[in-house]
Amino acid sequence: MKPELERYSRQVLFSELGEAGQTRLMQSSVLLCGCGALGTVLAETLVRAGVGHIKIVDRDFVELSNLQRQVLFDESDVAAKLPKAIAAVEKLKKINSEVQIEAVVEDIDHTNIVALAENVDLILDGTDNFEVRYLINDVSLELGIPWIYCGCIGSTGQTMTILPGKSACLRCLIDSAPEPGSTETCDTAGILGPTVNVIASLEAVDAIKLLSGQIEQIKPVLTVVDVWEGSFRQMSVADLREKGGCKACHQGERIWLNGEQGSRTTRLCGRNAVQVSPADKGKIAFEDLAVKLQNSGSVDVNPYLLRLNLKNPDYEISLFRDGRAIIKGTDDPSVAKTIYARYIGS
Repeated sequence: MKPELERYSRQVLFSELGEAGQTRLMQSSVLLCGCGALGTVLAETLVRAGVGHIKIVDRDFVELSNLQRQVLFDESDVAAKLPKAIAAVEKLKKINSEVQIEAVVEDIDHTNIVALAENVDLILDGTDNFEVRYLINDVSLELGIPWIYCGCIGSTGQTMTILPGKSACLRCLIDSAPEPGSTETCDTAGILGPTVNVIASLEAVDAIKLLSGQIEQIKPVLTVVDVWEGSFRQMSVADLREKGGCKACHQGERIWLNGEQGSRTTRLCGRNAVQVSPADKGKIAFEDLAVKLQNSGSVDVNPYLLRLNLKNPDYEISLFRDGRAIIKGTDDPSVAKTIYARYIGS
């Protein structure tokens, strides 16, 4: 066995992968969208597997409630108020220093996803909302990059691998995002850690198949698992692309990538918080702003974010360098935008 493969010797011994497959893994590049519950399991699995380059993009920071299921984080990350992408990369580099791992602390939207996806072989879904998933779907079809859809709630999760131009896409399966209030969320149904681990592992297996050059091993199915009930189902989507008349696949419709769909505010699942994004991204001077805000409440600054705990009313603003903020203490977008405008600016 080649010396550079020794770390992965047990994986190489698996006949379906072998030295050739491992070498291809080590030469591959992945964009991971989101580094929460699903994303942390995916990131650790693929870093240990030896995927050559992983770009981790996440908009959020580590909180105590994350530790139940987000496997790369610990209490020190919560205390340090670290962005998830930064905390994840710090841990992952200790696991495998041979992998090139990049942290990007940004909100994925139509203005940056094309640049983020440049030169990658695969896009992985580690998100918690359909808005980003439809955006990933659009850029996958536009650039011809495969991606793997994945989602969890309660004890149930599902995953489907999408090969642009060959298999059904997300809009073939679900043409538009579910109406607010029409589906369960982690606020209403909660989430079990084992659900995340199982679904993310299934997603990682298809990623390894694809990145090692074995695309023929990818089944055209939607896999649905309920870890509490112990059920496993696979529903064929083999004919869905041809029979469904999908506007994205057949007519080239890219309403999410073009910015026709989307929002400047996003409710954050299970957080009683709303993210507010400015119309134009900029570079916030934390030091200057901290001085201006010192009479409004308690201000804490680190290299990645500024946090303001308001004296009255009881809200917390976590502001990132690009002007994006998470307003905690409300799930009403209009209230969040008002608070943002009052303390940060319009």
